[in-house]
Parts: sequence; structure tokens; C-alpha cells
Amino acid sequence: MEKKFQTIEHEKPWRYVTEDGLTVTRGSAWSGPGCHLGCGILLYTDENGKLVKIEGDPENPFNKGRLCVRCLDAMEAVYHKDRLTTPMKRDPKDRGKDVWTPITWDEAYDLIYEKFNGFREKYGAESVAFFQGTGRDIAPWITRFAWSFGSPNNVFGMSGNSCYGPRVAGAMCVTGSFWVGDYSQQFVDRYDDPNWKVPEVIVVWGNNPLKSNSDGLYGHWVVDCMKRGSKIITIDPQRIWLANKAEVHLPIRPGTDAAMAMAMLNVIINEDLYDHEFVDAWTYGFEELSAHVQEWTPEKAEEVTWVPADKIRQAARIIAAADGCVFQWGVAVDMQKNAVAAGHAITCIQAITGNVDNPGGMICPDYILMYFSGWGRELLDPEKRKNRIGDSKFPMVADAYSKADADEVYSAIMTGKNEKGEDHPMKGAWIQTTNFLVNTAPDPEYLIEAFHKLEFVAAIDLFMTPTIMELADVVLPAASFPERQGIRIGDGVQRAETINRAVDRRNEGIDVRSDMQVNRELGKRFNPEAYPWDNEEDMFSSIFAETGMRFEEVREQAPVYLPFEYHKYKTGKLRPDGQVGFNTRTGRIELWCTLYNGYGLDPLPVYEEPTHSPYRTPEEYEQFPVVLTTGSRNWSLFHSEHRQIPRMRALHPDPTVLVPTDIAEKFDLADGEWVVLRNQFGSCKRKVVIDQTMAPGIASTDHGWWFPESEGRSEEDGLFGALEYNCNTLFQFDQGKAGFGCDYKNMLVTIDKVEE
Repeated sequence: MEKKFQTIEHEKPWRYVTEDGLTVTRGSAWSGPGCHLGCGILLYTDENGKLVKIEGDPENPFNKGRLCVRCLDAMEAVYHKDRLTTPMKRDPKDRGKDVWTPITWDEAYDLIYEKFNGFREKYGAESVAFFQGTGRDIAPWITRFAWSFGSPNNVFGMSGNSCYGPRVAGAMCVTGSFWVGDYSQQFVDRYDDPNWKVPEVIVVWGNNPLKSNSDGLYGHWVVDCMKRGSKIITIDPQRIWLANKAEVHLPIRPGTDAAMAMAMLNVIINEDLYDHEFVDAWTYGFEELSAHVQEWTPEKAEEVTWVPADKIRQAARIIAAADGCVFQWGVAVDMQKNAVAAGHAITCIQAITGNVDNPGGMICPDYILMYFSGWGRELLDPEKRKNRIGDSKFPMVADAYSKADADEVYSAIMTGKNEKGEDHPMKGAWIQTTNFLVNTAPDPEYLIEAFHKLEFVAAIDLFMTPTIMELADVVLPAASFPERQGIRIGDGVQRAETINRAVDRRNEGIDVRSDMQVNRELGKRFNPEAYPWDNEEDMFSSIFAETGMRFEEVREQAPVYLPFEYHKYKTGKLRPDGQVGFNTRTGRIELWCTLYNGYGLDPLPVYEEPTHSPYRTPEEYEQFPVVLTTGSRNWSLFHSEHRQIPRMRALHPDPTVLVPTDIAEKFDLADGEWVVLRNQFGSCKRKVVIDQTMAPGIASTDHGWWFPESEGRSEEDGLFGALEYNCNTLFQFDQGKAGFGCDYKNMLVTIDKVEE
């Protein structure tokens, strides 16, 4: 069925010239250097085609002209002296050494084709793994590239796929869909749309949306809703700014989210606060859930979560009484071995309070392309699909996720065997949009050892990164968002936009290419039938085909919106068979999950103490008496990006650890001094910030640190400082039993002072 876009009226075309002679290009910024969002932007170029200014697009309903520093200062990234501007190669024996030789694009493509095709012919296409990082507008092109090559091993290089994946896959198993908060983002007229209702309550659970802006959420929508009456509940070991405006703040111990959620279920059920009508008509397993959570009184949860029982009761009652409640949950739910169960418990709260597919609650937007599922799955031979690494060990990952299991892929590279003990030689790797050695993967020394066993590694990025310097043999220069075409779709935003090229530097001898151009051009060499398009615009138009519009038409009118309606489960629009209900085996939201039961997982949410914790490993806690959560976001940096951008770095120049006063006193710490965070697995250096917003006994540190100003790989700086300052050295590959989740945000450490 054709999907018709709703459009907005623009005062000016997508490209126009101002009175002072500047050319303005309207578009989106959903790729590096940037963040998760894809805000509407105006790019100003002078008579020489140089980018001179970036502003937010006031006509774009998504961000309404507002921009953060990452976009406003993109010029420093576009014209940075250290940008990769030409393909380069080196001999594999020189990995880790800065001894690159410039080559042409054709030479680079020829070399990559020769190596990868050789592996495909001799060992099978599955001997090459395709690694990607944060999705944004690049994820679908990588999956198509991998699957059209014939490899099922498209990989997100994080233990337990611990970012977004557990929540999405878990929600799909329990409800048949994935859900996002209703901030009116699906309507052209936003907050003025008569069908929308402001959420009465927003539960900010395990994220700081004003800084992280994840999952298609523009963080300041939360503030917009607060101005319209929304009440806030925050669940976080840090008292973030929103917590100061909250009805109740729950300073949770990291990794105990399932216990918190089950205590809330206990209160809502036992005090008869749940939505009887919705539970009776649209859920499965309520009686089993009710009996299951009886042991999880708020008093028991207090012992586990370190949150007072009366605060847990207060929060549960506010949620249950709300006429529309959004659960703005973040990666803290994903980054624990118990991720699937924690997400299940939170989903159960949403369900029994009726906050599903309702105005001001949790909604299921429509998609042109659900990039989480990839693009081009039909290109992969079913027999090749059976060889995806990790599937036999983790059936939930096999069914609900588009990627091979990262932990098992790394093991296969190291050992030459898959999870079944069968021979599975790994010979090559493609690395795109990811700096996993610094950003996502535990135990970087293990990865270095593994990747050095590969015969050939190719990579593409904006800058030379530690991952490329240490692991790659060929590197291709990627285009930034002002330098290329693209489309912004998916991610729960209900809209489509175009990324429009405003800068072309080929007249300067700089030929950088977009990720999707590279994927199309290389992919066409490996499988011409999978890439019938002569250019990227035609490829994008094929994705828009079901709307009846081409890329050029969408560009002129963007952003464009798909029609939206609430309560789709009542009209059969959540199920492919057109029947009412949810797209699950029972047609209901499965509080007792039949799929989990079939996978050998607990069909009801359960709590498991983190592997390393004050209670599970008390002897470790004596030696390492600080609970550490990692990955805290800041205003200017995005994961491992922007470290070389002067203004972005000036806003956050050093890796920091936030410590509460009790920890500062215990270790005699002072603001600004350098320390080493250490445990049995590794160590990393940090600068102390004594922060009274942190809960007692819990410290927090940021991630993705490296120092581009260092001189590459040496004993002194340890690969741009990446190994010396990498908090991921503090934990190992140790995923949950579902194949999802790893304890990135709950680890035990001690703190040593650094001698001058």
C-alpha cells in the first residue's frame, strides 16, 4: 500500500541566495560530525563555495531552529587540517605504524576487491566481517554492502550488542513493535496538533536526554513538555538537571533497573492502580506477573537499588495515576548483563498502566525503512545466513537482530572457529563508522591481538582514528554531512528528510566520498545486480518508491511526514495479517513472553545481581570499593568523535571522573587532580571532578577517549593515548545469556593517585 507523505510549506526553496550573496542549502545533519539526531539545518556558503556558517532551520518542526554546538561548529571539522582527504594504504606488517602511502580511489577499490573477493572464493563470503558503529544514516548501506557481498557477518562491535539493541529486540519479542515517547514529533504542526496530548508524566530512566538526544529524541522536547505541564521522574545515580525539576528522583545503583521496575509493578498491582480494561483485553500473563512480583516489595528493592522504599512507592503511584506517561529510557538499561529482563520489566509497567499506542504515552511510528533491521536482507543466500556467527548460541539474537554476535565474531577471528567449535576461518574485515578499539569494545589489547591475525582490513572514516592506525591496511576518506547527499529516515521519527551537499572540494584536489557512495561503488563490483543505480540519488529514490516521490521531490519539501494514528492495535494496523491486537503469538502484549520461553529464557522479568558488585562479589568490593558507571555524556563530544575539534575539545578538554564527596574523602581526592581508575582487568587515567550530584558510593566517567594531538603509536602515548585513557579496559567481553547486554555501566574499581 502506498504511503503518502504530509508536507509543510516552505517560504523558500531548498537552496537559495541571500541578499549578501551567500548560498543557503537546507538539509539535515544525521551523520559525522554530529550526533544521533539529524536536526534541520541551514548551510551558508560564500561565492567560493566555502562553508562559512551553520544555523538551525526555524521552519523544521523537529528542532524549530535550535542547534547544539556540534552542528554550529561543524566548519572546524570540515576544514580541519587532519581530515583524511585521499585513500591510503600500507603493508599489513606495518600495522600500528604511521607509514601510509597515498593511492587513488580506483587503486583502493581494486585492492579491496582483489583481497575480499579472494577470501570469498577461497574461504567463503562469511570469512569477511563488516563492522559498523552508531547507526545514523549509514547503517542500512553497510548491511546491504555486507549481505550483497554474501557475508551474514555484519557486526556492531560491542559486547552483547549493548546499545539500543536489547531494548528494541526485547520490545519486539514482548509487544511485536518498538515504542518511543510521544512528544508530538509525528505531527507536522507538533504541539498544536489536536490529536496530541501532553504527557502528564515523563519518566527519564537511565539517560540524560538534554545531552544524549538518542533514539530520534530531541532532548529539549522534554523541556517543551514540562512547560506545557508534564511532571518529571528521574531514575539515575546522578542528580541531573532534570532531577532538580522532578516530582521524585530515584538515585539508583547501576545495574539494578529490573529490581526497581519489579518493585514498581508490585506497588501498582497490589494497590490496584493498574489499567484493568487494557490489561484484561490486551495483555497475556498478568496473573503470572502479579504472583511473580510479590516478593519484590519496595523494601526489598531498597536493599538492592539503594533507593528508599518510600520514593519507589511515590514514583509508582505517580506513574499509575498519570493520564499519559512517557518512559524515556536510555542505554543504561541496555548496558548490563540483565538487559533483556530489565527492559521486559519496564515494558510491563508501560503495558499494565495502558501507556501503549496512546496520546501522551508510548507510540509506534511508521517507517519508510527501519534501519535497525537493515536493508537488502533478500540479497543474502539463506544458506549463507545459516553461517552467521553466534546464531546457534543465541536464538533471540538470531531472530530479533540484524547482526552477528560481536563477542563470538571476535572469538572466531582469534581462534578460527565458530561458537559450535566448527572451523570458520576469518580473513578480512571492513570497518565503517566505528572506532571500536576506543569506543565500544572491552579489552582493547585482546582485539588488537585478534585483528592482527586477519590478512586484510579496510576502513573508512573522516579522521585517522586509533582503530584505523592500529588495525587497517587501507583507509578511505569519508565525506562529512555538508559534503554529501543522504536521507534521514527511521529511528522512530515518523519523518523523512534529505542530507544535501553544500560543499564540493574537488576543485581543491580533495575527493572525499559519502559512505553510501563508497558502499554503492564497491558493492557494484562485488554484486552488480544488487546496485542497479547509477548514482546515490536514484538509490535513495528507490527507498522512497512506496511514497510515490523521488529524492529530488522529497528534498524540495523536506521534512515530510507519514500519516499517523493512535490505537492502531484496535484497527489491525500493528499486525501484517490485519487482525486487531499486537504482532505477537498471542496477539497481546506478553507479560509472560512466549518467545522468551521458547528461547530458554525466563518468560517473566527477573533480577540478577551484576557480575561484579558489592553483594555478589563482596571480596572484590573490599579491594575495589567504588561502583563505577561509564559512558556519561557531555555537551560537545559524541562518543569518540570531535576530540580534534578545538572548540568542542575546549568545552570538555580532558577525560573526567565524577565522584561524590564520600568517595573524595575516602581517597583524599581534590578537584582537578589526576587519578587512575583500576581493577583486576585494567586501568585508565582520569581527572577528578568532585560532584555532589552523584549518589554516595557511585562514580561516573565518560568514554571514547583518545588524544589526536599525540604522535600515533608509541610506548609513551599508547596509540594516541587510547589505551592509557580507555575506560573499556576496566571490563571484559561478558554478555548476558540472551546474547544481549554487558556490564558496561556497573563495575567495581579503586582509585589511585597519579604521581606528578
